[in-house]
This record gives sequence, C-alpha cells and structure tokens, in this order.
Amino acid sequence: MKTQLKDAVRVGKMMVCLALAGAAGMGGAHAGSPVGDVVGKVTVGYQGWFSSAGDGSPSNSWNHTNYELWPDVREYTTTYQTPYANLGNGQPAKMFSSYDQSTVNVHFNWMAQNGIDTAALQRFVNEITPGSTLKAQRDGEATRVMNAAQAAGRKFYIMYDTSGGTAGMETDWTNTIVNTLHLTSSSAYAKQNGKPVVCIWGVGYKFFPNPTDGAAIINWFKAQGCYVIAGVAGDWRTGSGGANDNTQAGYGAVWPLCDMIMPWQVGGGPDQPWMTADYSYCNSHNIDYQSDVYPGFSFHNSNGSTQNAIPRNHGDFMWSQFALVKQVGVPSVYISMFDEMNEGTAIFKCAEDSSMIPTNQWFLTLDADGKHVSSDYYLRLTNNGGKMIKGALPYQAINSTPFTVNSSVSAGTYRIIGRQSGRALDVAAQGAANGSAIDLWDYNAGGNQQWVITPVSGGYKIIGAQSGRALDAAGQGTANGTAINLWDYNGGGNQVWTISPTDSGYFKIIGAQSGRALDAHAQLTANGTAIDLWDWDGGLNQQWSIGAP
Repeated sequence: MKTQLKDAVRVGKMMVCLALAGAAGMGGAHAGSPVGDVVGKVTVGYQGWFSSAGDGSPSNSWNHTNYELWPDVREYTTTYQTPYANLGNGQPAKMFSSYDQSTVNVHFNWMAQNGIDTAALQRFVNEITPGSTLKAQRDGEATRVMNAAQAAGRKFYIMYDTSGGTAGMETDWTNTIVNTLHLTSSSAYAKQNGKPVVCIWGVGYKFFPNPTDGAAIINWFKAQGCYVIAGVAGDWRTGSGGANDNTQAGYGAVWPLCDMIMPWQVGGGPDQPWMTADYSYCNSHNIDYQSDVYPGFSFHNSNGSTQNAIPRNHGDFMWSQFALVKQVGVPSVYISMFDEMNEGTAIFKCAEDSSMIPTNQWFLTLDADGKHVSSDYYLRLTNNGGKMIKGALPYQAINSTPFTVNSSVSAGTYRIIGRQSGRALDVAAQGAANGSAIDLWDYNAGGNQQWVITPVSGGYKIIGAQSGRALDAAGQGTANGTAINLWDYNGGGNQVWTISPTDSGYFKIIGAQSGRALDAHAQLTANGTAIDLWDWDGGLNQQWSIGAP
C-alpha cells in the first residue's frame, strides 16, 4: 500500500493521475485540447492490486487485506476463501482476485454500463524493480486490464505513482510498457491528441525530484511522443515550499510543460474555492485541466484512525463535487477511485449493510450514513454526474440518483425527486387545502415534500404526508397541461397513478384516467416550476426518483 500523503486540507495517500478536460462548460470556452480519449471524458483510478492465495498470481498470497470496505462479490464467477469470519448473512467471506481475468472483465463491464470512459491503471514506481515478484504481478495485471478494456470498449492508460521514488520509471516505460507488454499498441490504450497518455502522479510534491529534474522527467516522456498528465498537490499553483505547503518552491516553470494537470483532492472537503483560478491558469497556458472527485474517505482498519472519517452522506458529498465542477465549467473529471477498498474511496459494488460483511471486524458499509443504498449506487451516481459534466443532463445542485433500483414501488412514505431538475415534488407554500398547487422545490425534508404511496385498484394513490390529501389531476382533467394539485382522496381515476421503471432506478408516473405523465412544465427546472400532465415522451422532466425521505 502506498504511503499516506497529507495535503493542506487533505489526508490522501494513494495515487491518482488523471486524464481529462477539454470542451466548453458552464464557465466558458476551454483553450486546451479537443475531446479525446481522456479530455472531456470520465476517468477512474484503477488499483487492481487485490490478490488471493491460489489465484495463480506471482505473489500467490493475500495482498492488501486491510480493507475498509468489503466488496459485493455476487457477480463474480470466481472467488477465494478469506481468513475472515462468515458474513452477517451466514455466507462465507470470499474475495475476488484482481489477477483473475474474469474479475477485471466484470469491473470493466461495470464501467461500460455506467458511463465510465477510461481507467488509469496505477503503477507504483517502487514496485517495478526488474526481476521482482511485485513487478511480475503488476505486469500481469496490466495485461489483464488491456484485455478487459478491449473487450468492454473502454480505454486505459498507465499512471506512475512516484510517492516511493522515480528511479527506473523511464526504463520501465520503454522496456516493459512499450516493448514487452505492447500496451501502447493496443486499440484500447488511451490516446489524446494522437499521443499515448501517461500520468505521473506526485509532480512537485516534496518527495518528488527538484524542479530541474522534474522538468527533465516530463520532457523525457514528451520526447517519447507521450501526452503527459501531472497529478499534483492541491497547492500546486500557490505553494511556496514552506512548512505548511505540500509543493516544492520553484515549480512555476515546470507546470507549463505538462499537457494536463490534476490537483489531488482526496481528504479535502467538497468545496474547492481554488478551482476557478486553477482552471483559468491552465486555460491561459493552454494546459488541459481535470478535477478530482471522490465519494468519501476512511482509513481506520489500516492505521486505527477515525471510522468513516469523511462520510459519504449517501452520495450527497460526491454529488456536490460534481455540481461544483459543472458550475466552474471544467469539462472532465477523474474519480478517486474505482476499486480502492483500503481507504474507503471505492465506487464499485461494495457491501450495503452488516449482512454483507464479516462478523469479526468493522467495515464501512454503504448504509453508514443512515440511508440504505444498493451496492451499485456510486456507479449509478457517477454515471449521472458524468452525464451532467458532458451536458447530457442539465446542471443539478441536488443529487437525485435513486438509492436503490426497483422494478416496483412498495407501500411507504417517499420523497419524489425530478431526474432533470434534482428538485422535489412539493406542495407550494406548504399548502394543505384542497386545490393546493404542486410544484418543484429544493428538497428540505418537509412534510409537504413527503408522499405516502399505497397500492390501489389500477395503480397507486399518492397522498401528501402533511396534508393527507391526494395527488390529483385538477377538475378531473385529462388534456396536456392539466394542473396537478391536492384534493381529498375519492378513488377517482384522476387520483390513481401507475408507476413503472424507466432506467437507472427512475420511474414514470402516469395518470390512470388520462394516460398522460406527471411532468415538470415546459422542461423547466427552477424552484416553483408547475407540475402538470403531458403526453409521455421519455423526457427527463417526466422521470422521477422515488426514495426514502
């Protein structure tokens, strides 16, 4: 495992490189590269370092067992028994191996299913000594990633983590990556501006070489025809080398040599007030920029630190970062990380609750913040965040990703959130009387935004928790544009709704009498937008997440 690093407001270790940015966003035109395999795309960091005894790997042993998260292994074809006690549901505590090709295939299929374009394969420089078991392990994993990326139609590239040193990196690139493994010859190897991508994580950190040698490393890779990404500290642009800085002094002349810059964010809060100035600097120097987004952080099982140190807040923490990236206009995002279970940053499928973890050790479960979410929740959230960054979804300040994916809705009390707006189905001005209007509003957990859904003949009735009155097509209207309001429930067809899934956990809500959809008027998304009936057209303004309040 890599040495833990600490940024000014962060506690990261690990690695991350990156490779994205380009295109125009809400903040204006970008002066850098056009959209390619990394620019304008969603990239994830991929560790691939979990091995198991009996998996045929060079190490042939349990590796990195200080997990903070426990994986959901229900979709793997091959798993391996671990030393842990049985899971809470009585099942044996089995683990996948990243050295198993079928495992990597599953991971890259998840990427393809959830809008993840590219994977940055982590390669620690202190683990690639020629002839070593660790190097053989990393080489074998790289080949498996190449195979999986080709099969799934994804891209990948090498990210060198220099936290343990830089010696041998250039030789490894030439002798192993290019001439032995032939990774850059693969159709799946990421190219940007026609050049193979390589990321060097740690540029400018105090453990990295001095500015002169650092510039020489970047220039060497550029001379090999590479597009070079620099993974840097958060204070890369402002640090002066002082005791409280993470960046060395004197790197100001090095940054313009980089093709792309990614400031490491793990350990920090969702607010990154420096992002606008960072992005402006990169635009003015014709450098691509990519923002780092992560779901949360916990490192207790490795070093005894606070459990759930940076809570995920059932996705709201991660979504607020996506929203900031979109507001600033950065066109690309790097996700830290896909499979990093040791530090609690993994977005792939992990244990939902105590029934899915070993009983003899604490693990962070996805329900730790009081909401049950499905194991694929952070993959689906990443999919939605990526769509927003790329412009396929409009800007949403509020996370509307459904906590679970259901094909039906059980009786219960729910919040109903618009897929396009991210805002809640709301009784205007907290009204409770007959005729009170229904609109969109920022979710605040008020009783006027909570709905009791109950099966009835022909569909469901939807009753306001605060008012006790039904969601009603006004005047028993059935035409396009009919207003939706509250009214005493009387079992009329204008108060009965069919609820059926669309995709990714969202639902359409169709009036039983009218056959028309519950619709945010004119595809508007602002607070106060009226809700009406309209012909179902599959628009995002007619799709809703239905989840626990």
